[in-house]
Amino acid sequence: MQNNTNGFLHPKEILKQIGIHNNMNIADFGCGNGYFSIPMAEIAEQGRVYALDIMKDTLEAVMSKAKLRNILNIETVHCNLEISNGSKLNNKSIDLVLLRNILFQSQKKSKIIKEAKRVLKDNSRLVLIEWIKDSSLAPKDCWLISKEEAQQLVKLEGFDFEKELEIDNHHYGLVFRK
Repeated sequence: MQNNTNGFLHPKEILKQIGIHNNMNIADFGCGNGYFSIPMAEIAEQGRVYALDIMKDTLEAVMSKAKLRNILNIETVHCNLEISNGSKLNNKSIDLVLLRNILFQSQKKSKIIKEAKRVLKDNSRLVLIEWIKDSSLAPKDCWLISKEEAQQLVKLEGFDFEKELEIDNHHYGLVFRK
């Protein structure tokens, strides 16, 4: 795993550590431009990747990239993850939820974790990737959350800590099991 990534995450390297299978149903909460959604869909060919975001233009970008690569197992969902049932996904329908660089943007972090818990099947996983608070590249004027605060927040929702991921010098990654 490279440590000098100039602040850019390497999705394929990170996804290897997570262990995604061919037929998983995955939700990418706050998918942005599909930086992780697209590679997850390539791995989970027989499954489905739900790319969720509040920004419609980013969802359009995800679909454009998917079409260019002939990826047919991505479904975009325009939603608000800070409200109950905001993802619009069914209860206990998802094998893995990815929260990548989303919690630092919200003051309603526990609502987002609760929504992830609602959609996850029993014994499934929540993957959390966030900025390290004192990273020189971390955004300013936001609500950064330390690794310890994130672990506590997720444990309060009944998740068990499983492992830490090797990311880069600017992000931490945590895997939890429901």
